[in-house]
Amino acid sequence: MKKLLSLVLFITMTSVIYAGGYRVSVQGQRAIAMGHTGVAVVNSAELVFFNPAGLVYLENKLNVSVGASGIFTDVIYQNEEFGTSFETDNSVGTPLNLYASYKVNDWMSVGLGVYTPYGSEVTWPTDWSGSHLVNNIDLAAIFVQPTVSFKLSDHFSIGGGPIYVTGSVNFNRNLNRTLSDIDGNRANVTIDDSGVNNWGWTIGAMFNPVENLRVGFNYRSEIILEAEGGDATFTNVPNSPAVPFANGSTNFNAELPLPAELTVGLSYEYKKWLFAFDYNRQYWDVYESLDIDFTNTPTGPDSVNPRNYKNSSVYRFGLQYQATEKITLRAGYYRDETPVQPGFFAPETPRNDSDGFSGGLSFAVTPKLAIDASFFYLRFDEVDASYDSYLENGQSVPFGGTYKSSAFAPGLGLTYKM
Repeated sequence: MKKLLSLVLFITMTSVIYAGGYRVSVQGQRAIAMGHTGVAVVNSAELVFFNPAGLVYLENKLNVSVGASGIFTDVIYQNEEFGTSFETDNSVGTPLNLYASYKVNDWMSVGLGVYTPYGSEVTWPTDWSGSHLVNNIDLAAIFVQPTVSFKLSDHFSIGGGPIYVTGSVNFNRNLNRTLSDIDGNRANVTIDDSGVNNWGWTIGAMFNPVENLRVGFNYRSEIILEAEGGDATFTNVPNSPAVPFANGSTNFNAELPLPAELTVGLSYEYKKWLFAFDYNRQYWDVYESLDIDFTNTPTGPDSVNPRNYKNSSVYRFGLQYQATEKITLRAGYYRDETPVQPGFFAPETPRNDSDGFSGGLSFAVTPKLAIDASFFYLRFDEVDASYDSYLENGQSVPFGGTYKSSAFAPGLGLTYKM
């Protein structure tokens, strides 16, 4: 139970499945197509997320961008020593984003963003060899971000605002590697929690030293999410005094940080071409351990679970070409480092260093309305890794093997301006 809670809360409250850690890097169709660059790119209301300081440089008074992606993932686990091989069901995640900006006057703009940077659905086969760590996960998180942007000069602007986060999760795993009831059904527990809320903030700046060059900076704060009174439901637990669990439900409390994030980058425009580069740093070293307190115990914490994550970086490259008056082509690449250190590689987050390849286009239906299309393919490095912190009867029981992972995501969106 304690290990289960550590896994679930960690997934629920940290960042995401398709990047280092658990970050889902799909916060805008135009940015996705350009390798998820955007901190110094001024071309849509997606700036609400990437760098609110740039909103004052949008030419139109009203700008709206909306989009969604379908993320198809596949993970294969193999253990040659025991001759086992398992594959996750082909799950589909659908992260969404909606951004809007309004130019109040020549030196001030306001904006609003609603997006889902955390969310996934992963299902392993029933009673696979790692079922004591995870069977399935269904999680989601929604960010709501109002922003304001100020132009301090023709060459420099700032922007930022608060961020409200709300999340939910449903998670299931077996209690240990062998426990079952009298009919042979594996003892398991399901975690369900929703309404995990808190606030953070973001701030950005943009500098235009010469006509075709922009330099951008954006920082998003660490956010502490607190789970209070979450439900854990136990089933198929044998009625035995030797088993410290019973069928039914209990509650838990826990808290942990969503790490802070810093992005710096530049863009350069030459005739019909636009080149962009972003460097993204995620401060995962704040996540050292997850402590769980059960509400039916007088003292705590009941569980201390080391994670020992390290800070990680993402290197993003994007290219845009204005092919015709109506068609804009985009392509990108990024290298994403994992924050997971040796001995902490768990199957609920089977992600290693990865290479991302992306592309897309915009088609201007009218001068005011454009259709944006994007796709990305993530190829994760094959890795032989283990999770060594699972305890059973007071003894460490490492779980390791070879993981092969990939993800593909097509997306569509609309951009409106007037």
